[in-house]
Amino acid sequence: MARVTLWCLTFSLLACTCLWADEAVVISPTRQDGNGFLVHDVRSPYESGVTQIRVLLPDEIKPGQKYPVVYVLPVEAGAENHYGDGLTEIKQLGLHNRFPAIYVAPTFSHLPWYADHPTNPEIRQETYFLKVVVPFIDSTYPVLPEKRLLLGFSKSGWGAWSLLLRHPDLFAKAAAWDAPVMMDQPGKYGSGDIFGTKENFQGYQVSALLEHNAGQFQSGKRLILVGYGNFELEHQQAHALLNKLQISHEFRDGPARRHDWHSGWVTEAIELLFSE
Repeated sequence: MARVTLWCLTFSLLACTCLWADEAVVISPTRQDGNGFLVHDVRSPYESGVTQIRVLLPDEIKPGQKYPVVYVLPVEAGAENHYGDGLTEIKQLGLHNRFPAIYVAPTFSHLPWYADHPTNPEIRQETYFLKVVVPFIDSTYPVLPEKRLLLGFSKSGWGAWSLLLRHPDLFAKAAAWDAPVMMDQPGKYGSGDIFGTKENFQGYQVSALLEHNAGQFQSGKRLILVGYGNFELEHQQAHALLNKLQISHEFRDGPARRHDWHSGWVTEAIELLFSE
């Protein structure tokens, strides 16, 4: 706790006005919330209104040491938590100490599918993540850029895989649980309003990205698919496609669990993210 307080005192002295990609991004002084998370308020041209970046640190940060960073990707817009809270689950399980890393949970103004809308400038979720969240964390916390890890379920499981497949040089691994990874057109689960058009969706379609990028993922087991709640068939279809494409991956066919952050799947996913 003393170490976290020190970080808070350091950041509270700073109000950051940052320029990335020639557009102003304003990040407020940090604060510590009731859960002990460090919170940064963000205004950017890529999202509507104020978004947040929440950070969970290990209880002990060793001076001079750098850590992997795990992006805990949300499935809901803003601060909604109908499906629970990934950062809270990680802290309650003690995973931030068992697997020392910088755990980061950004928020998005619209339902997160981790895509840029083709015409609405305030729905540029991929750009926001890549040009604001990742650079801010890289420049502010002691992270290892070569060990950026992605964790999500449902929409954010799709997002974790699409981000890795679209940007294999930026991220090391992506773990998805109970995600509609074989979705082949926009419209379901609120995706239509984010992707905008079928043509735009096709650039993010996970199954198409797997086929296009198969040669880059034939070793290392960088893609992880564990368990299910609502999407058992999609997981089995994805596993079959990965095998057909000879893509190295981790796959767990079950068990079936409730579709939220707190149903028991997070520990296994984190273990696999940190496995060699």
